[in-house]
Amino acid sequence: MSRLIDVTPDGYQPHALHRDDRVWAQTNCYMDLWIEVLHSLDLDPVPGLVCAFASRFDGKQWTFLKYKAEDIFALYGIDVAEMNVWRAPLVHVEDNLEVGMLSTVEVDGFWLPDTLGAGYHETRSKTTIVPNRVDRGARELEYFHNSGYHLLRGDDFAGVFDLDRASLPQFVPYVEQIRLAPTPAINVGNVAEVARRNIAVRAPGNPVRDLGHRVIEDLEWVRSAGMGAFHLWSFGLLRQCGATAELAADASEYLDTAGFPGTAGAAAGFRAVAAGAKSVQFQMARAARGRSVNPREQLDEMARSWEESMDVVSEIIGIESQRHLRLV
Repeated sequence: MSRLIDVTPDGYQPHALHRDDRVWAQTNCYMDLWIEVLHSLDLDPVPGLVCAFASRFDGKQWTFLKYKAEDIFALYGIDVAEMNVWRAPLVHVEDNLEVGMLSTVEVDGFWLPDTLGAGYHETRSKTTIVPNRVDRGARELEYFHNSGYHLLRGDDFAGVFDLDRASLPQFVPYVEQIRLAPTPAINVGNVAEVARRNIAVRAPGNPVRDLGHRVIEDLEWVRSAGMGAFHLWSFGLLRQCGATAELAADASEYLDTAGFPGTAGAAAGFRAVAAGAKSVQFQMARAARGRSVNPREQLDEMARSWEESMDVVSEIIGIESQRHLRLV
C-alpha cells in the first residue's frame, strides 16, 4: 500500500518545534506526532498550539496536552473522530488508508524501534502512532511517532498489531480516523476564534503554583521511591508543564503576527517556566538518588512567570475580542 503522505523514513526532517536546542524537544506522543503530521502535510502546526493556554493542573498531574479536535478542524479542515473498533486494528488501519484517511492507534511501545534505549524490547508502555504505509507481505510499517517518521518490520510488525491473536484483545486500542481536507490549508480567519476559545477555558488561579505545592509535598516520596518511579512522576508533572509552557511561548509569538499585537511579550515568561521546570526536574532527580534539594525558590519563580505571561495573553486576546464584537 502506497504512502498517504509523501514522506520517507530516510532523511526525514522534523519540524523546528522538535529541534535539539529546545528546552523540551518532545512533549508527549500525541502532541508530537500531530506536530509532525501537520508538518508533513505542509501545514504550520504552531497556530494549534494555543491549546496550551487551556492547560491546567488537576492536583496530581499536569494536563496531557493535545491538539483539540475542534481546533484541528477549525484551523486545518481536518476531521478527527474516534473510530468503532470491531475488527483487528490492522484491518481498520488498512481500510482507512485505502479510502484516504489516516488513523491514530494506541500501541505497545515495546515494538517501536524508534524507542531504542528508552524501552524498545525492554518495557511495556502505551503510546500512540499514526501509520502512513502498511505492507503486509513485507511485514513493514511506516509510522509517525513522537518527533519523527519511522519504519518497523518483521516481528515488530506482528507484535505491534498483535497478529498472533485470533480475535480482538479483551481491551481494544483507542483508534481515531483522520479525515484529511481535500486541499489542506490553514484557515487564518479562524485563528482568533480558536485563541479566544482556549483562553476562555484557561485554568482558574495559577496552575503552576498548584503544581509547585504538589512537588514540595511529593519530595519525601520521590526520595524514597527511587529513579524508576521518579521518571513516571516527573513525566506527568514537570515535563508536561515545561513542554506546555514552551509551546505557549511559540503560540504567543505567532498570535502577535496574527491579529493580537503584543502577545509576543508573554513568550519570555513562558520560556522561563519551561527552563525552570527542567531545572526542577534535575533537582528532583537528585532527590530520587537520596540527595537533599530545595526547589521552592525555582517553583515560585515559575509560578510568577506563568501568571504574568497568562495575564498578558488573556488581556490582549480579551481586548481584541471586545473590539471585534463592537465592530460586528
